[in-house]
Amino acid sequence: MKRFIFVIGERSNIFWNRLIILLIALLFWLPSISQSQSIALSFDDGFDPRNQPLASSWNRSILEALSNAQIKSILFPAGKRVDSPAGLRLVRDWGKAGHAVANHTYSHLNFCSENTTLEQFILDTEKNETLLKGLPGWTKRLRFPYLKEGETISKRDGFRSWLTDYGYKSGAVSIDASDWYYNKRYLSWRASHPYDDPSPFRTAYLNHLWNRATYCDSLSKRILKRSVRHVLLLHTKAINASFLPDIIAMFRSKGWEFISPEEAYEDPVYAITPMVLPAGESVLWALAKQNGLNGLRYPAESDVYEKPLLDKLGL
Repeated sequence: MKRFIFVIGERSNIFWNRLIILLIALLFWLPSISQSQSIALSFDDGFDPRNQPLASSWNRSILEALSNAQIKSILFPAGKRVDSPAGLRLVRDWGKAGHAVANHTYSHLNFCSENTTLEQFILDTEKNETLLKGLPGWTKRLRFPYLKEGETISKRDGFRSWLTDYGYKSGAVSIDASDWYYNKRYLSWRASHPYDDPSPFRTAYLNHLWNRATYCDSLSKRILKRSVRHVLLLHTKAINASFLPDIIAMFRSKGWEFISPEEAYEDPVYAITPMVLPAGESVLWALAKQNGLNGLRYPAESDVYEKPLLDKLGL
């Protein structure tokens, strides 16, 4: 009997020792969970088959990459770019694949331009809703073209009131990037290097996106003391049709988790309306400006910043 009790006690000690080791391991692991980064992908503009012969192929490549990675995204089409039977078919493909389709205005106007009035911008937004609202995936979110939200108080606050009155939710971003400029350079490089290995360009582009993501995440931690659920702004461009699988693989290899836009927009940061002028840029940039952080470049993204880097690389 004593031997039996001794054996149970020995096994009990082993159990508790293992439990203690497990709890200690969890104490080290849990902080990494609470600080883990998550990111949603979003795409602006839409392809225009009228002047982009490869529009259908590029659209299909992006959707296939998202499907293969089991990621849900959101497309913000600008009406003037998709307002054709073929263009709307490409947008419809996004909704049919389970992605959201939202509003990016019809004419892609710069709301911080003194030539764009509040009334004009509202009418342009309504025109785009009329075009898109019958498509699968339609959701009432608005993303400002160029991320410009008005250069005066009356325009900024007037349109914010309109958005609220008409039931629109935020289409803001936390991470902006210059993929549009990299795309311009990529197409030019590819035209003169049709058979070359694109690895150097891929590497440069991935480095750019990673630098922007880590910079914006650092702003989040400085301002909010945490990593927000990030929304990355990309565009429907050839470069993303070519490298989206690599973009996804890069973020995952660095421990970032992909979530849907709906999940990302549940983060309270997207309900904040920074009171800065001119209004716009990423929500984290605007909050950083509101909090008086020094060294913020304006506009946050421009070819001015990226041209020297690509020139140096000969790309």
